Amino acid sequence: MVKNEWIKAGYVSESIAEGTDLKKEIRRMAEAKNAVIMAHYYTEGEVQEVADFIGDSLALAQQAARTQADIIVMCGVHFMGETNKILCPEKKILVPDLNASCSLAESCPADEFRKFVDAHPGHTVISYVNTTAATKAVTDVVVTSSNAREIVESFPQDEPIIFGPDRNLGSYINSLTGRNMLLWDGACHVHERFSVEKILSIKAQYPDAKILVHPECKGAVVKLADKVGSTAALLKYAVSDASETFIVATESGILHEMQKACPQKTFIPAPPDDSTCACNECNYMKLITLSKLYNCLKYEWPEIEVDPEIAKRAVRPINKMLEISAKLGK
Repeated sequence: MVKNEWIKAGYVSESIAEGTDLKKEIRRMAEAKNAVIMAHYYTEGEVQEVADFIGDSLALAQQAARTQADIIVMCGVHFMGETNKILCPEKKILVPDLNASCSLAESCPADEFRKFVDAHPGHTVISYVNTTAATKAVTDVVVTSSNAREIVESFPQDEPIIFGPDRNLGSYINSLTGRNMLLWDGACHVHERFSVEKILSIKAQYPDAKILVHPECKGAVVKLADKVGSTAALLKYAVSDASETFIVATESGILHEMQKACPQKTFIPAPPDDSTCACNECNYMKLITLSKLYNCLKYEWPEIEVDPEIAKRAVRPINKMLEISAKLGK
């Protein structure tokens, strides 16, 4: 492909010489260019294997804020690259495929969210990290699933709060804290699809299995859980718990790290309710492939840019989250 075709595609798709050891070449280029490769738990296992750092949204943001690398390659979805650019404006931020969007971020357009906020004056605005930079710019503090409860509880009990965009996470936090936050009506297409019936069917086959559930899931699925938590929290629980079998209701990419950490245990992906597929995958995360990562590092493109005015407003709620998380030891 010529450059204008790359731009149209959103990634570099130039052919790679047959026999190229992609993992070895990716690591060589990363060292030569002083680049750090970050990967979310939901990316393909082979992508995670070449990363310098693997984590959930909170951990990736924290790592970006303190890295000394000149280039950050964010193997994840677009808003994660934006967050890195906002925190590190002087660094080159790359995402292997610009088409790696996020259904949750897409469910909360910044202009519509601003109208919603303006229609409810006097509210503190808390936004999930799974939002665009423009939506974060309308926000007072950002949260992740790892720290949402603690950050909400850092505000007075009677504080009027708008929480967006994930209605399932917001409802779950309301139930834990006794709050009545005003919720934006958004959701993640992956976590919305889990089926209570199919999870119970698997549980019948493996009665001793523990059920691990991400709080972006619907309330009926959350009620089945032995453990509800962020991706990192579910991984930690799987490692520390004595059980040998787990049914995992979050994006199936996390199973790679779970199996790596606990090779003697069995992890069963909870299936979606609208497919015969045995697992539930984020099609956006799966756009990040080893070959795209190779070309991304080679050509240092696609590069993430954020409008400076939006970045100036969006960095405040992100820094607020990092500050509160540091105080809370998260």
